[in-house]
Amino acid sequence: MFEQAQIQEFKEAFSCIDQNRDGIICKSDLRETYSQLGKVNVPDEELEIMLQEGKGPINFTVFLTLFGEKLNGTDPEEAILSAFRMFDPSGQGVVNKDEFKQLLLTQADKFSLAEVEQMFALAPMDLAGNIDYKSLCYIITHGDEKEE
Repeated sequence: MFEQAQIQEFKEAFSCIDQNRDGIICKSDLRETYSQLGKVNVPDEELEIMLQEGKGPINFTVFLTLFGEKLNGTDPEEAILSAFRMFDPSGQGVVNKDEFKQLLLTQADKFSLAEVEQMFALAPMDLAGNIDYKSLCYIITHGDEKEE
């Protein structure tokens, strides 16, 4: 599921979270990790929900599996491209930013303004304000090369 370098990175992340070094991530480990990141007073319910995703003790194998499930939860690139093509009847590979923003804010599973702005921060755009949705789909499914 992952390359060896990725597994090593996940091991390092697991070690950072496993504060008491017992090989299992527990509620106190999560609370301490949040604290180190500057987020204090995390509700117990929130921590419990995180732990329940593991359906049992979260050792490194479970941790890796959870990340695999989360990372593979993205729709296939072709499915995302097909959705964008509905907004591109001319087939130019772009959608108008303002029109698309209006749709995201008002239709179906409405986005918040903050979510729309976050997406637009990553979206490649031309000078006319059109989103290059083919490049955006690549970023969604493969990650932004600038992040690496």
